[in-house]
Amino acid sequence: MGRGIQMTIRKTTSRRDALWMLGSSAALLTSGCSGPERLPALPAQYTADANPLGLANARFFPDTEAGDMRGEGTESLRREMAAWRAAGNTGPLPAANFLAISGGGDNGAFGSGLLVGWTQAGNRPQFKLVTGVSTGSLISPFAFLGTAFDEPLKAVYTTITPPQVYRPRSLVMAVFDDALADTSPLAQVIAQYMDEKMMTAIAAEYQKGRLLLIGTTNLDAQRPCIWNIGAIAASGHPGALGLVRQILRASSAVPGVFQPVLITVEYQGKQYQEMHVDGGAIAQLFLYPPSIHLGTAAPARARRAYIIRNARLDADWADTEPRTLTIAGRAISTMLATSGQNDVLRVYFTTQRDHVDYNLAYIGTDFTTPHPKEEFNQAYMNALYDYSYQKARAGYPWSKKPPYL
Repeated sequence: MGRGIQMTIRKTTSRRDALWMLGSSAALLTSGCSGPERLPALPAQYTADANPLGLANARFFPDTEAGDMRGEGTESLRREMAAWRAAGNTGPLPAANFLAISGGGDNGAFGSGLLVGWTQAGNRPQFKLVTGVSTGSLISPFAFLGTAFDEPLKAVYTTITPPQVYRPRSLVMAVFDDALADTSPLAQVIAQYMDEKMMTAIAAEYQKGRLLLIGTTNLDAQRPCIWNIGAIAASGHPGALGLVRQILRASSAVPGVFQPVLITVEYQGKQYQEMHVDGGAIAQLFLYPPSIHLGTAAPARARRAYIIRNARLDADWADTEPRTLTIAGRAISTMLATSGQNDVLRVYFTTQRDHVDYNLAYIGTDFTTPHPKEEFNQAYMNALYDYSYQKARAGYPWSKKPPYL
């Protein structure tokens, strides 16, 4: 979720508390305290062979399975063409629109407002492909299903409060449990919106050749994982809804701050658990693996990519206190910001190579509302939502390249 790491550390740890925690950790460790239990981790050699719910195309590891992803794209094109012909259309397929939505914590209000304002402008397209990471993963199902889901999308990013996202833990629990905060409240919010009705709608669009992909990080394997949400929804498996809810929660699980999610898989009759966290631990956003060349993977058709970066792309200056945890949090925030900038660049160069029209949106320097110390502050989120909504309603000025090029 991005910037929440440093702020959560600040809120949960005073100088006295930090010194107490550091000084008492050794004693507590030797007294027999243990963390949460889990099933055995899936051995490294089986990582690519264990299929959640038994579905071979439920997820992909893009570092080694770009070929399988290319095959999934080919199959989606076949379904799209069949649906196009069945509707009585002739000639080539229309332009393909892609949408990538980044992480950014409560800055997801930017992407939410932009999409709803785009609807009001009257020219928001349907997307062939939607991808999401972290807060972008929470936005992506609404964006994928289109304008009929604008109201719940707006509600999530304008009415949510911190207690609906997480419950801070005591310092002892934070040290010896799996995170600084319990995200059971977020799981309830996800379950409220990601229901059987939404799953059925996602499955129907998948059958028409559209793709919804969400990124997590497999922490055991230290590998990016891209989940094929439409294929899971269309599988009809009784565990599909529960798995998708887990994926959404995992993609938003900032390591150390929010709880990781343990996803159960089976291999050769034995159950294991994979630990998944925020996809932003590896990439703040993605479109498709650069190893896939669209020039050879798809027939000639116009293609447009829309990139929503739920963050600023200029430096976020701050007066950093000379304290260990504050410095660590600030350093992590800096690494995440730089990672996001690099992801924007990577997607840009990939689209230029493949002759995909590139369009970028991000929080500009003209948004001057300061971020409060509290994460998921309603006043801040509403201000940011209105900022992007008004811009999009008037015709968003999409950038044709990253601002630092």
